[in-house]
Amino acid sequence: MRVGVLTGGGDCPGLNAVIRGIVRKGVQEYGYDFTGYRDGWRGPLEGDTVPLDISAVRGILPRGGTILGSSRTNPLQQDNGIRRIKENLAKHEVEALIAIGGEDTLGVAARLADDYGINCVGVPKTIDNDLSATDYTFGFDTAVGIATEAIDRLHTTAESHMRVLVVEVMGRHAGWIALHSGLAGGANVILIPEQRFDMEQVCAWVTSRFRASYAPIVVVAEGAMPRDGDMVLKDESRDSFGHVRLSGVGEWLAKEIERRTGKEARTTVLGHVQRGGTPSAFDRWLATRFGLHAIEAVRDGDFGKMVALRGTDIVRVPISEATARLKTVDPSLYQEAGVFFG
Repeated sequence: MRVGVLTGGGDCPGLNAVIRGIVRKGVQEYGYDFTGYRDGWRGPLEGDTVPLDISAVRGILPRGGTILGSSRTNPLQQDNGIRRIKENLAKHEVEALIAIGGEDTLGVAARLADDYGINCVGVPKTIDNDLSATDYTFGFDTAVGIATEAIDRLHTTAESHMRVLVVEVMGRHAGWIALHSGLAGGANVILIPEQRFDMEQVCAWVTSRFRASYAPIVVVAEGAMPRDGDMVLKDESRDSFGHVRLSGVGEWLAKEIERRTGKEARTTVLGHVQRGGTPSAFDRWLATRFGLHAIEAVRDGDFGKMVALRGTDIVRVPISEATARLKTVDPSLYQEAGVFFG
C-alpha cells in the first residue's frame, strides 16, 4: 500500500514527530510506501509531492515546523477541487491519506471521507487545544510553555518600572493558552474569548494590584472581547476558510487601561513565537503516539476516523464528530483562576 501524508493549517511543534511515527511504523512493520504532499491540501490539489521514507524522517523528532510545509488551502473552494485530488491520488497510486491538522484541515478530511469516499485518517493538531473529542492536541503544551516563560520574564521588568504589562497570546475562539499560561505564570488578570470582559472590572483588578505594591500582568487571548465592544481585527482580509486576521486586542487593552487608571501600560504580542521552535517532551510523546496509531488505523482500514487522546489511551473517533464543535474553556475552570485576579 502507498499512503499519502499532509500537514495543513498553521505550523505547530510536534508535526515532524507525527510524520516520523507514521513512516517508521508503516515501513518497518507493514512494508508501506509513503508519499508526502507539500503545503497542506495544496499538495494533493496540484500533485506536489516530496519523497517520504525512513531517511527523510531521520533526525526530525526535535525539529519544530513541518518538513512537508503547510498552508491554509481549502480544496472545497477550488474549481474541481475534489476531482483534482482524486486524480492526483490515483496518479500517485495513493490508497489512503493521513491528514494532520486542526479544525479546518480535518473538516476537509471529514468531507472527503464521508461524502466522496476518499480513504482518510485524521491526526489532531492545534496549539489552541480547541478540537473536541481529544483531551489534548500536540503543540499546545509547547505553546503554553513558551507563553509561561515570557510571562515569567515580564514580571521582573514590570516590577522594575511599576507599569502594567499586557501579554497577548493566541486563541481565536478558545482561551486554553491564556488560561494555562496565565495561571502558570502568575498573571493578575486573564481574559479569554469565552467570557466577555468588563473594562471597569479589569481596571479595578489592575488598581488593586498596584495598591499591594506589585505591577500587574494581564494575559489576554487574541479573540477576547469587551462586554460592550467587538473583536479587535488586524484587518478585514479573510483566508480561504473565512477566518479574519486577529491581533490588536492587547494594544487596545493597554491604551484603555492607561487612559482609565493613569498607570503606564505596555503590550507584548507573542504571536508566532508560540508556534515555533523545539516541541516539548510531552508534545513529542503525544505526537509520536498519534502517528503510530494513525498508521494502525490505515492498516485496519478504519477510515473517516481521527486518533484522539482520552486519559492516557489513544482512541479513534469519527473525524466529523471531532470537528463538529470547538472545545472551549468551561466556565468553572475560568472561575477557579479568578481567585488570583487583582
